Amino acid sequence: MTGVNKVIILGNLGKDPEMRYQPNGGAIANFNVATSETFKDKEGNKQERTEWHRVVLFGRTAEVAGEYLRKGSTAYVEGRLQTRKWTDKEGQERYTTEIVGDRLQLIGGRNGGQANHNEEEDAPRGTSRQQSGNQHGAHTQNSTVGNENFQQNQDDGDWDIPF
Repeated sequence: MTGVNKVIILGNLGKDPEMRYQPNGGAIANFNVATSETFKDKEGNKQERTEWHRVVLFGRTAEVAGEYLRKGSTAYVEGRLQTRKWTDKEGQERYTTEIVGDRLQLIGGRNGGQANHNEEEDAPRGTSRQQSGNQHGAHTQNSTVGNENFQQNQDDGDWDIPF
């Protein structure tokens, strides 16, 4: 039997993405995303809990993240959970679980717009790509900047950053 390993998060970055490059030149972006939930405790008081998620992106999606995401940016990420194991400098085995993202959508990004990037849609320069649909139902105006497709969001929502 096969399983499903799918993660979808929408939250705010805690700091700017950390960019690295593989020997072959491929980009890697690492960043943390905060998601929050509100609930009432036993006494009926409103409480908020924030969860931090480690995200790693590769290739063109990582380049887009490095160029447009900043501390406080709101990002929508789809991907899968992956646990890595390594040995640290003291010889101790370490583990980390992170989201390996394959889709990134910038929410309220540069100039109040949205940018979509899907790793599966990567195509050689000069070829066309299908535009991803806007998942939030806002009226959009499509425009192309460089080699990426961007959607301009007409709704400049007031985002509540959890930090």
